[in-house]
Amino acid sequence: MMVLTSRGFLAPRNEDATQCEKGVTVSWRDLSVYATTKDNRICKQLINNVRGAVKSGTLVAIMGGSGAGKSSLMTALAYRSPPGVIVHGDILVQGHPVSPSYMRLHTGFMHQEDLFVGSMTVMEHLMFMARMKLDRRTELRQIRIRINRLLQEIGLAHRSGTQIGTSGEKVLSGGEKKRLAFATELISDPKILFLDEPTTGLDAHSAGVLIAHLKAVASQGRTVLCTIHQPSSSIFNAFQQIILIAEGRIAFIGTGVQAVQFFASEGHHCPPAYNPADFLIATLATAPRDEDASRRNAQRICDAFLVSDASKENDLITQLELHISNSYNWTGETEETYKFKEPWWWTKLYLLINRGTIQVIRDPNVQLLRILLKLCLAILVSLCFFGAIKLDQLGIQAVQGVLFILVTENTFLPMYATLATLPQEMPLFLREHRAGLYTPHLYYLARVISLIPGLIIEPIIFVMIVYWVVGLRNSIEAFTLSVIVVIFTMNVSTACGCFFAAAFDSVPLAMAYLVPFDYILMVTMGPFIKLGTLPAYVQWVKYISWLLHSTEALTIVQWDGVHNISCEVEDPELPCMTDGSEVLDRYDFDADNYWTDISFMAVSYVVFHCMGYACLWNRARYK
Repeated sequence: MMVLTSRGFLAPRNEDATQCEKGVTVSWRDLSVYATTKDNRICKQLINNVRGAVKSGTLVAIMGGSGAGKSSLMTALAYRSPPGVIVHGDILVQGHPVSPSYMRLHTGFMHQEDLFVGSMTVMEHLMFMARMKLDRRTELRQIRIRINRLLQEIGLAHRSGTQIGTSGEKVLSGGEKKRLAFATELISDPKILFLDEPTTGLDAHSAGVLIAHLKAVASQGRTVLCTIHQPSSSIFNAFQQIILIAEGRIAFIGTGVQAVQFFASEGHHCPPAYNPADFLIATLATAPRDEDASRRNAQRICDAFLVSDASKENDLITQLELHISNSYNWTGETEETYKFKEPWWWTKLYLLINRGTIQVIRDPNVQLLRILLKLCLAILVSLCFFGAIKLDQLGIQAVQGVLFILVTENTFLPMYATLATLPQEMPLFLREHRAGLYTPHLYYLARVISLIPGLIIEPIIFVMIVYWVVGLRNSIEAFTLSVIVVIFTMNVSTACGCFFAAAFDSVPLAMAYLVPFDYILMVTMGPFIKLGTLPAYVQWVKYISWLLHSTEALTIVQWDGVHNISCEVEDPELPCMTDGSEVLDRYDFDADNYWTDISFMAVSYVVFHCMGYACLWNRARYK
């Protein structure tokens, strides 16, 4: 008989399934963590040869001063150390070494900083995360039941339809966002839960509520470890075990009462009616005016702990787990990992596209304001050129002016808008990618697909207004061909923006390279200089300038096959063009190049996106 397990997948109803539901003991031996330079040379030791153990069903606080190594220890135990960090030593679950894939599958990690797609509702966010994390055989009905139960447990059931972070009245508070982040990690029912300073930014009441939830989770058999900075006495007393860190070493592991007694035995007595957490951290902290003495005191306490009864008790737990593991065939690493079926890649792609579409539709800065701006600019341009389009020499100048605006307006605004948007999403992408939710190519592909509808609608609206109000060539065919050109122009510009946004760490740095690049493209697009007069060393620019191809294609649409252009000019030095072919010759444009220009822009679109993806993949790999 098959049953639904905590991970959301099917397993036989037998002893293995029962064992799967039990908590696990986490232990570590000879664990050291090092920070490295870019050339992979060790520059600093963050954690110095520590050992310890945490039993299942225990709420544990990892405490210490700033820079003591709290986060370094926890991320190492969770197999979530950032790039540039090397971890040496043994990390054991139930006495067995485990792989990063096991830790990703059976642990949750709540970061200190809450990152969400603010335009999604609480329910939409949890549904997205559940379908990304749970076994693909889990039914949607079961996922909804789990989410509703979880929302009831954390007190967010009444906020399930509330958007997470958009402006306005319907927005979650800081405490509610913390609880939502907590629920996000609980959605997969992890055996081990890691939390990085979960109470940071919360008031005393909200922090107490969150710790109460953590204690309830631990009472269900899970192992819960969290770093915490200066907890109140009530929160400190809620922890069943504390781990004190000083200078990358463990100063104590045990209960809070045992810690106070141990420090007293070393000559450091906690004053009456004083917060024990503040006392313990202050005792181990490095005093700015007496750093050497503070470090010697912390090292003396760490050395004393190594020979203390509390340390021997932890060693005994580790030895017991090793003994049990040698006599019991633990199936956690093999059978459970084998049973779990990751969601299909097309399911992940669909979920990412859906999330991106929600963001585009609901976030006014992404789409609505851009469409409104396009409408206003289209009306303004139409009023400026209204009545100026005629078949004479001044009309030629007016037509080329309109075409210049059609190209540039659909190039620079979308390019710089993309340049500003993508870096805002980078922290969330890097976090979810490192958690194993999806690969860079799925994220990038979904982001591109979710933008396509807007990149088609915007140019159609702009061209539709400008084209007919101004009075360009009165032909459905000419209008359609012009729309195709402008659509390609906007899409290539957005692809270029994606490339520069992915290639550089910050928007100012990307702008420093993109602006000169744009100037070169604009100067060589046709209206400013005759292409045949370009110096040989910049002739190559015309092969990568989609502004040139766009301008040439639009000029071909307007002037190819046009005759009887009036040439009534008083100044003999002014040009006198009586045929559309002469207009094309003036700019070194070829009437047969329309589809060649479209092909060049299509290739540019693909190349820019390929380079953008390569840069994104590189950042995901090394950051």
